[in-house]
This record gives sequence, C-alpha cells and structure tokens, in this order.
Amino acid sequence: MEPRPAFPGHLDGELIGILAGWGRYPAAVAEAIRRRGGRTAILVIRDHADAALAPLADVIGDVGVAEIGMAVEFFRRHGVRRATMAGKIHKSKLFAHRAWLRHLPDWTGIRTFWPHFVSRRRDNRDDSLLAAIATAFDARGVAICPATDFAPELMAEEGLLAGRPLSDRQRADVAFGWRLAKELGRLDIGQTVVVKDRAPLSLEAIEGTDECIRRAGRLCSAGGMTVVKVAKPQQDFRFDMPTIGIGTLESLAAAHAAVLAVEAGRTILVDRAGLAGFAARHGITIVSLCGDGQQASLDGRGKAA
Repeated sequence: MEPRPAFPGHLDGELIGILAGWGRYPAAVAEAIRRRGGRTAILVIRDHADAALAPLADVIGDVGVAEIGMAVEFFRRHGVRRATMAGKIHKSKLFAHRAWLRHLPDWTGIRTFWPHFVSRRRDNRDDSLLAAIATAFDARGVAICPATDFAPELMAEEGLLAGRPLSDRQRADVAFGWRLAKELGRLDIGQTVVVKDRAPLSLEAIEGTDECIRRAGRLCSAGGMTVVKVAKPQQDFRFDMPTIGIGTLESLAAAHAAVLAVEAGRTILVDRAGLAGFAARHGITIVSLCGDGQQASLDGRGKAA
C-alpha cells in the first residue's frame, strides 16, 4: 500500500484515539495531535505502554492485547471516530508459555484471531494480525488511520541526518542491505538487516529491531556494521511503520555499529533532534534514502551527490 500524504491543519477539538504500545512513539503522536488543536483518547496496551502517556490524554484507559471488543467499545463510548495504532507490540510475549492465560481475548478478539491462531489456516504474520484488528475496528465504526495523518512531521526526509557522508564501502553495504531488507519485508518477516562488507550478520524476525542489532554486535565484536531498516514493499501505513527512536540508536551504540540507513518518506523518526545529538556523540551516521538504496552518496549538506 502506498503512503497517503496527509498534512492536517487544525483538528478543531476532534477526539483522536491512540491505541498505544511500547516506546516513545505514542507520546510523540499525542503531542502532535495536541499541537493541531485535537484531543486524545489514549488506550494503553497492558504490559507495553508507558505511564508517562497519562498527562497527554484527555481520556485514558487500558486494555489487554487481545481484548479487541473492549478497545472498540472504549473509543465508541467516548465518541472517537478516527484512531491510530502507535508503538511496538512485543509479539514474543504472545508465544511465551501459557501466554493466553495472561492475554485472554474477549469474544471479539476470539472471532478476530481464530483463523490466525487456532484454525487450520494459521497465519501469525504481523500484516495479517494487524490487518485483522484494523478490520474489526472499521466494521464497528472506528476508522484506523496512519499515525502520519495526524503527525506528518515525524516522517523521515531524504538526506544525511547525522554524521559523516558514507564511504564507498558503506554505500555498497547500504545497497546490499537494502535488497536483503526489502526481501525480508516482502516475506513479512522483518524490516531490519545488519551487514558488514556485504555479509549479512543479523536479520530481524520476532525478536524485533533492537535485539537484531545487538545480536549482530555479539557476532561481530569488531563493530563497524551497517544497519538498514526499510518499509515492506506491501507496507500498510496504518500500522507497523518502520520507527526509529533513541532506543534504536542505543542498540547501535552497544553493538558498535557505524551506519543506520532508513527509507525516506516511509520511516518515523521520534525525537529527531535527540537522535541527531545521540548519533553525533557516538559517531553514528544516519542516512535517509529513497528508491532502492543505491542513492547512498550524500554530501555533508544532506543532499544527494
């Protein structure tokens, strides 16, 4: 699905729903909604979302990860017509021993997830599960929208965002990693790969971006790796957009990685100024590219050379 450019003006007091997972991203979306004159109904996912969200909410509640009916009812009860998903869901928790005893679904959740977890047509891919949730919301009158409909300023622009221009070897690694990451995304496995000298060190799966990067650091103690994170070719921009925050850069620093390459116009940058400052302090280059990653030659002004 192609991204929909959306540059909203004033929201005129509209109450926007946020289904909030882990990380700083939900707070950044809530802040953007408030800057545009909107109000926020934040529904935090238990065991995921940050308590610091409370001051940003006009209405707040909490819900289990599989309580789809309760989530829809919360938004409908407060008059929410448009909502967005923001923040990571730790999918690995759903595969823990007896996970469903803690994350019991409600009736709507059972109907939503039955084909994916129980029936012979099991399909636990991220796209399939998230699309099923969005369909359940839409069917009950709450439209799930891309977060960038309310916070377009979080989208990465093309250019050199931090650090030094890429060397020839780093450009080759970006292009190589880009092809791998796009194929990984096409298969709906993950969005991130770590490479060095055109050798794949780590590919993201259920563990998530941060652990993928840290695993590469354990495998390559010499450091100097290139991390590439891109959108899936079939990316649904209502959910699971590639997102970069300080936590991502902390993982790069811990692994002694040198480069982070992301996809311009298809990646969320949370706390952009903080990212640039952290990258400068730790000698990390961040580039945001379009196309197939071949445009990896950037001058110091952040323009394609």
